[in-house]
Amino acid sequence: MDKLIIQGGHVLQGEVRISGAKNAALPILAGSLLATAPVKITNMPHLRDITTMMELTGGMGVRFVLDDQMGVEVYAEDIQRFEAPYDLVKTMRASILVLGPLLTRFGSARVSFPGGCAIGARPVDLHLKGMEKLGAKITIDNGYIHAKAPNGLRGADISFDTVTVTGTENLIMAATLAKGVTTLHHAAREPEVVDLANYLNTLGAKISGAGTDTIVITGVKELGGGQYSVMPDRIEAGTFLAAAAITRGKIKLKQVAPTTMLQIIHKLTEAGAEIQMDDNTISLDMKGKRPKAIRLSTAPYPGFPTDMQAQMIALNTVADGVGHVVETVFENRFLHVQEMQRMGAQIVLEGNTAIVTGKERLTGAPVMATDLRASASLVLAGLVAEGETVIERIYHIDRGYEVIEEKLSQLGAKIYRDHS
Repeated sequence: MDKLIIQGGHVLQGEVRISGAKNAALPILAGSLLATAPVKITNMPHLRDITTMMELTGGMGVRFVLDDQMGVEVYAEDIQRFEAPYDLVKTMRASILVLGPLLTRFGSARVSFPGGCAIGARPVDLHLKGMEKLGAKITIDNGYIHAKAPNGLRGADISFDTVTVTGTENLIMAATLAKGVTTLHHAAREPEVVDLANYLNTLGAKISGAGTDTIVITGVKELGGGQYSVMPDRIEAGTFLAAAAITRGKIKLKQVAPTTMLQIIHKLTEAGAEIQMDDNTISLDMKGKRPKAIRLSTAPYPGFPTDMQAQMIALNTVADGVGHVVETVFENRFLHVQEMQRMGAQIVLEGNTAIVTGKERLTGAPVMATDLRASASLVLAGLVAEGETVIERIYHIDRGYEVIEEKLSQLGAKIYRDHS
């Protein structure tokens, strides 16, 4: 099984291009099930989760043509099967996103309960309650969700009990072909939700309010084809900024969307980074200084993203002072802490708060990735650890970061993939 091996102590410097956003590309691929004509999607990241979604929809009859410029043509005119089987769904929670499109376009869907990262409860009941309000008949049998709407879905007023990104996306897609108007209250405001709405509108949907907590979808008879470019990945961008900050380096990110990252940029500025940005670049310079400890609390957008929590804990491990990181979104998202402690990090957990006392240096050690963002945080820790760090189970990192070792190497990191 592949490992990442890092020799720490090297300052990151240079430029790096940010890939398309995984968390936007996955719902966009699922949304392509709604299209009755060919769709061209560009800036598609080359990731394991993207491959899984293409396998999943390919098994239903969707055809893909890939080019060498991170683009994919999608042909979803001849879908034959309306099932998402367990062997694919178990590896990726975003598989649940095929439920809404299949149900609203074909009146039938059979989707296995999803898997993915072990970072706490992420129940799909909010998805199912919403589908039932749109008129679907839902039954659960042998780990599968069976959804039926033989006469089509009908618009409804739906209010989420808690903010759910995939729930919001699933209900947006289900409502696009429903009869009448659907209003989603307490909807997720994430930029990836906005990207999905913009994509569907390009195909002929009528969606307004994406980016606010009230989204209105007026159903249309069908969606056609079109071309769309996936937004830049704000979490990959934030991870590289944190990597430069933790190594006291200086980097420039290209093909990025700074307006989607204001909380991340604010916290890195608090840590002592000098940051400049324009429409699609961000430059960070630590001036060779040790970062300062920061306090933060995760929250749904526009708050600080939970997907950057682990990386900021890594930053605090070598920062000047005592940092506090509060996790409010998932209840089991500190699995990386134990691995960082093996590297000498001084972290105390009190409930959903990590109290981190910074040290000048960590020490290289064998560690194990437990989920996608935890694996990224261990890479960051390895970049500033004395000696060698070996990270096992890096299939997690391949789900969300495109050739991370190559991008870090071009910035001066000593990191390579061991296939033995």
